[in-house]
Amino acid sequence: MPAAGGLSTSIPSPDPAWAVLELGPFSVHVYALCLLAGIVLATWITHRRLVARGAGSEVTLDIVMWAVPLGIVVARIYHVLTHLGDYADGTGPWGYWEWVRIWDGGIAIYGALLGGALGVWIGCRRAGLRFWSFADALAPAMLAAQAVGRLGNYMNQELYGAPTTLPWGLEIDGAVAGYPDATLFHPLFLYEMLWNLLGIAVLLLVERAARRRAEVRADAVGEPGYGLRWGRLFALYLVWYGLGRSWLEALRIDPTSNEWLGIPANIWTSFVAVALGVALFVVRGRQHPEPEVSVYVPGRSAPSDDAPSAGADTSAGTSGGASDDVGTRSGDAG
Repeated sequence: MPAAGGLSTSIPSPDPAWAVLELGPFSVHVYALCLLAGIVLATWITHRRLVARGAGSEVTLDIVMWAVPLGIVVARIYHVLTHLGDYADGTGPWGYWEWVRIWDGGIAIYGALLGGALGVWIGCRRAGLRFWSFADALAPAMLAAQAVGRLGNYMNQELYGAPTTLPWGLEIDGAVAGYPDATLFHPLFLYEMLWNLLGIAVLLLVERAARRRAEVRADAVGEPGYGLRWGRLFALYLVWYGLGRSWLEALRIDPTSNEWLGIPANIWTSFVAVALGVALFVVRGRQHPEPEVSVYVPGRSAPSDDAPSAGADTSAGTSGGASDDVGTRSGDAG
């Protein structure tokens, strides 16, 4: 919508033709490319953080191979179950099989978290890595991936909120039911991108401050750990994202989730995420006041650490097992 002087005072809707790239006989959806880019970015960030904490160079990819497929499947299931009205009438291009068309949008982040968590748990069990250590390394990476993925929502002209007269209002191609033509809407996809990017900075700053405090009061272990481990950074991620998503969903008017007691399911799930994050932060902090000195469970270590150096005394077992025993609760593999 142009203003005086020809300056734009709104965010234009993307050309629908941009949402799909035609490569010969293949159609590539930009939405899918954004999701893929987010996954690659999250994998890279998590890998760098895990390796810096002593993990093997291949463990991240081994775990991601479990987490990504399960995350996508459960994300789609969650979306369909919370939007049954969009798929139950059989009026889409594929009739009652419309729910299969995942490339047209419809992946719920909370479903991705549930499915991804299951995949991470399986991958960590196989690799001997602590589940919560991986989660802490993943926390800022998740926000980065979600920020990139929201570009796909923009291309699909989804995730927008109530009408607005703000200069960054979002144009929607075609009429939106119940609203006059040329109405501008809150660009929720952009709000969430900015919220996620701010969240990355907050998590990293909090993590750095906790690390400095832990180093100051490091005990006689000889290799000081970090103060915000054992799943507590991931707990802060849940709180941060849940708070942001709850108010975004309250503004949302494009196809939203089913409601319970007049409140959309995604807002209820956001409240659960915040409560779970607070509980996780408190409980894990009480269970593990000591530094986390290894990302591996007792008796496991990075593959490169398994072979002792020449002349080394092997009577104490692997290096990973020795350090992991410090401050480990009985039966705790997290």
